[in-house]
Amino acid sequence: MYKTKLSKVICFGMLSVAGLTACSDNNESGSDLGQLTPEEQSFGKATGNFTAEEWYPGGQLGTTEKASYSAITPAAQAAGMEDDFNTGEGFFEKLYTFEQEPRKGLGPAWVRNSCIACHPSYGHGKRQTEYRANTIGNGYLLVIYHPDTNGYITEVTGMPQTQAMSPFKAPIDESQITIDWKNVTAMESGLPMQFEDGESYSLIYPDVTIPQTAFNTNPKPTNYEVRLESTIGVYGTGLLDAISDEDIEAQWKAESMHATLNPAMWDQAAGTFKPAAYYSAAYNDLGTFRNGHGPLKRFTYAMTRGSLQDGAGSNAIWNITNVTRSDRHFLYTTPAWAKAQSEDKEVIAYIKEHGASPLSILHPYYADGTDEGIAQRVNEILSCSSIAKKDIFDKYLFQGAPYNGKDEMSDKQYYQFMVWHRGLAVPAARNLNDADVQRGKQLFTEMGCARCHRPSWTTSNDDMWVDASIKSYAKSVGKDAAKMLPKYPNQTIWPYTDMVQHRLMMKNDIRTGWCRTTPLWGRGLSMQLTGANDRMHDCRARSVLEAIMWHGYSKQSDAYGPTEKFYHLPKADRDAVIKFIESI
Repeated sequence: MYKTKLSKVICFGMLSVAGLTACSDNNESGSDLGQLTPEEQSFGKATGNFTAEEWYPGGQLGTTEKASYSAITPAAQAAGMEDDFNTGEGFFEKLYTFEQEPRKGLGPAWVRNSCIACHPSYGHGKRQTEYRANTIGNGYLLVIYHPDTNGYITEVTGMPQTQAMSPFKAPIDESQITIDWKNVTAMESGLPMQFEDGESYSLIYPDVTIPQTAFNTNPKPTNYEVRLESTIGVYGTGLLDAISDEDIEAQWKAESMHATLNPAMWDQAAGTFKPAAYYSAAYNDLGTFRNGHGPLKRFTYAMTRGSLQDGAGSNAIWNITNVTRSDRHFLYTTPAWAKAQSEDKEVIAYIKEHGASPLSILHPYYADGTDEGIAQRVNEILSCSSIAKKDIFDKYLFQGAPYNGKDEMSDKQYYQFMVWHRGLAVPAARNLNDADVQRGKQLFTEMGCARCHRPSWTTSNDDMWVDASIKSYAKSVGKDAAKMLPKYPNQTIWPYTDMVQHRLMMKNDIRTGWCRTTPLWGRGLSMQLTGANDRMHDCRARSVLEAIMWHGYSKQSDAYGPTEKFYHLPKADRDAVIKFIESI
């Protein structure tokens, strides 16, 4: 953990960054330096098998000295973006409401009413024994899909909603969702659940069920299965965004020489990404694409999101809360939910009683006040789930009270949110001068873990793709949109991910079986910062040890070989590997 005098060491060790305040000689006496601990004296210097750079996982522009997931990067601070960063932070941390500025527009259905509810202290979600959207720390998203195709059901949204404003009934009644945590009694691979020195370990996994009666849709879904996916830490995502598409493609190509990669993303014969691997948005206002395509998808477990401005966070600020903005004048809803609500007599009666006043939030649904008119209007508005229906949505909702034609999130507010999102720093590494940590690093590499958890990357010039909302705001203030967000050019970063999807073949696995290698940087602070150490896509691992052993559940796992080697290590070496992972 950080010591009170560590800031002195960081101040001496940091490379100069324009705009940062220099250390003062007046408060850095020789006697002060003599009182530093061995770790403080080593910070920022090569030690053992660690280079000086490895103390700074986010590079000089993206690392914070604080034991925090919420700190601003030196690059954003030096660029004078701190005020916008702090304002943007509020859009992540505070509750959204139906009508109150500046975070209005919640609903009519939503997944959560705040972002931080899913990301405790900006970190990984916590394991839950029941699904309750309003439980702080519940980072779970429901994944409901058809097992024969792996495609999402269409009756509810891809990120299913369990909350709704009165009188609407949530698409899914969460009180009927059950999460049953089951014990693994034997590893499919044959690895014993006791190490050779006698230490045992246990593994658990969630079995999630949602009965058909829980769906307030018409029609109700059939032939479906349910999985959980938990949020991961949002810090450092701007640095991953700064890795070039070409470098990521080169990594996939190198790995495809000795492993089968996701055929939905990768053309094995051609040795290139398929068109589906790229986000479809054009690069500039002329409708053209950079290098013939949009930005490469790289975020979420399934790698469904491209540039950070179409990443999990910027997308979620809309679809988790259903708060609209200038480029998304439509709701995150489904026709099946809209139809069910328009046919619900209790819904119609409530709107008829409470929606007549132009000041009522239900007034846009009131229509002519008849049962038939209200039902038709409810179906029209709640069905506005695509740009194709933008005109209907604008007519009935944005032109009606209480919205008065205003976006629920302005372009400036979205810009400030993205300054915060792209400006989140990675916490500095810890304990790199420790002999056990150094031994753990050696073993991590020797076992082959680093083949997927690639230690370092060098960022590009960071010529980022810019989305429509930020372009709109930049135009309104006469600035260059490409220069308005934090940038991280030519940085050596240490995220410990290859940005490739692999299969671990676990019991009750992730929906498609393919999952992006999760970055390990900063995860060792999870217990201190969030109060939990849960790992993996559904929090099934309660510790680093359990996470490692899940990699060896099946001999078909892409990581079975390294896990088998870990299994045969003596306890001191296993502990060293874990200590290393918790230090980076």
